[in-house]
Amino acid sequence: MKKRRLTGIVLIAALVCMAAMPGCVYTGYSFDTGGKTITVAINSETGGLDPAGNIALTYLAYSVSALDELLTFDEDGEIQYRAAESYEVNEDLTAWTFHLREDALWSDGSPVTSADFLNTVTRALDPASGSGYANYLFVIEQAEEIYNQEADMSTLGVETPDEHTLVFRLRETCVYFLDLLRLPVFTPSCETYADSAGSGWDKNPDTSLSNGPFRLAEYVPDQYFVLEKNEYYWDRDSVSLDRIIYRFFDDTQSMANAYETGEVDVATSLSSNIMELYEGKQDLVVTDLIATRYIYFNLNVEPLDDARVREAVNLAIDREDLCRIVGADTEPAYNLVAKYMKDKETGEYFVEQEEQPFEEDAERARMLLAEAGYPDGEGFPELTYSYPTLEMDSDTAQVIQEQLRENLNIRINLEAQELQTNYSTRRSGSFDLCRMNWTADFADPYTYLSMLLSNSTYNCSGIHNEAYDAIVARSSLETDPAKRLSLLHEAEQLAVGKEFYIIPLYSMKSVNLVNPDITGIRRIPASGALEYRYADICPDS
Repeated sequence: MKKRRLTGIVLIAALVCMAAMPGCVYTGYSFDTGGKTITVAINSETGGLDPAGNIALTYLAYSVSALDELLTFDEDGEIQYRAAESYEVNEDLTAWTFHLREDALWSDGSPVTSADFLNTVTRALDPASGSGYANYLFVIEQAEEIYNQEADMSTLGVETPDEHTLVFRLRETCVYFLDLLRLPVFTPSCETYADSAGSGWDKNPDTSLSNGPFRLAEYVPDQYFVLEKNEYYWDRDSVSLDRIIYRFFDDTQSMANAYETGEVDVATSLSSNIMELYEGKQDLVVTDLIATRYIYFNLNVEPLDDARVREAVNLAIDREDLCRIVGADTEPAYNLVAKYMKDKETGEYFVEQEEQPFEEDAERARMLLAEAGYPDGEGFPELTYSYPTLEMDSDTAQVIQEQLRENLNIRINLEAQELQTNYSTRRSGSFDLCRMNWTADFADPYTYLSMLLSNSTYNCSGIHNEAYDAIVARSSLETDPAKRLSLLHEAEQLAVGKEFYIIPLYSMKSVNLVNPDITGIRRIPASGALEYRYADICPDS
C-alpha cells in the first residue's frame, strides 16, 4: 500500500524474529501480499472461536468477517438479510420462521443447513460448553429447563422441517427477538465438525468452516490468525479483500508502534494519547463505543452483601477526576446501559431519558458506611479488586484505590491479572471486586439489563432479585414501545440506583489508527466497533 507499506517484508521479518524467541512457533505462512491484504492489530488472545463456547475478544474479531448471522440491522435500523432470505412471525410473536438461502455454502463448498444453526443452539445449552450467552436462548421453549438439566433436548422449541427452514418457538412474546440474532448462540456451526467446545475444531482451518465472506486459513496461538476470502460465499462479488491478518499484541503501545512502522494497517482500541499525537491526520478514526466499563461486587462476600456498603463505594468515587486521569477517551458513567445506546423509537440516548440513578456524595458515603457498622472505615475488611493488566485498567484501579482510601478510609488491594485469567476469575465468582466491560451485542438496553437477572450466565455477582427479574420479564412482553421503555428504566433505576449491584465507571470512545488507503470500513451499529468485510484498498495503493 502506498502510504503505509502493507504487511509484506516488515511483517515477515517480525514473525521470523518471533519464531526465534523461546516458546514461539512460526508455522511458515508466507503472508503473500499478492492481491489485497490488510493487517489488523488487536488485543491479546482471549477465548475460542466456537459460537457455542467460551468466547471473548478473539471471537468478536473473527466472527464479524467470517460468520453470517440470519439477519442484522443497518445504521438506519433496516433489516439486512444474510444467512436468511426472509422470515415470518405469528401474531403474538412466539413463532419465528426463517427461510435460509439455498445458495449459502460453507467454506468447503458444502451447504449451510438449518441443522447447523440447531447445532450451535443445542451445544450452547450444555453447561459444559461454557457459553456466557446461553441465557439468551432461554426465550425458546424448554431451553432454560434443558440448560438446567430438567428437560430432554428433544423438547426444545427449535424445529428444522427441512434443510432451509428454521423455526423458533418461544415460551412467550419477545419483542426484541430479531435483535438477539446477532448473538453467537444464534449463528451456525457446521454439524459435520463442530462438536464439543474443547476439542479444538474451532481453531483448525480444516474443520473451522465459515459461512461468511472470509474463512480461517491459519491460527497460531498468541501470535496471529489469518482469514482468506471465502470463494464459496453467496455474496463474494461484494468482497474486495483477499486476506485479513489479525495480530495479537499485549498492550496498546505495541499496537501503535506496529502501526507507525507499517507492520499493521489498522490498530484498534488504542490509548487516548493517540488522539493528540495524530490530531488532524487522516489515520485517526475515533468512534463512540456503545460500551460501559464497570465493576462487579460479589454479593457472596461480606460486607458487599449490604446495599449501604455498595452505595457508599459508589458515592465515594469521583468519576470526573477518574476520567481526567485515565484519558480523554473516557466519560463518567452512572448507568449500566451504555451512554451512546439510542432508543430505536425516538432516536434519543437511553440514559438521557431518565434521571441519573445516583449522585456522587463523599459525605453521604461516609454516613452510609457508618450505618453499616464501619465508622470512618474502622473494622472494614481489606477487599481485593481484580482487573486485567491493561494500561487503562491499571490506571483506573490505582485511582479507585486512592479515592476509597481518602474518602472512606478503607483499603482495597489490587490484583492485576492476564486478560484471560481475569475472565476466568470473574466467571468462577472467585473475587471480591472484579472489572467488567460490556460492549453492546445488539441495539437494545436488554443486552445490559439481562446480565443482572438471577438466571443470567453473566450474573457473576450472586444477584437474586425477584422484583428486578419481574420488571425485566414484563419489558420483554410489552409491545407498546413507550411502556416497554418505562419498564427498562425502572429496572435500571432499581439495580443501579437503589441496590447498587455494580459500580459504573465510564463510557469510552474507540481510538483507532487506519491506513488512509483503506476504504469501505464500516461501523457496526449495535456496538460501534469497526467491520472489515466490505473493506477495500485504493487502486493506486
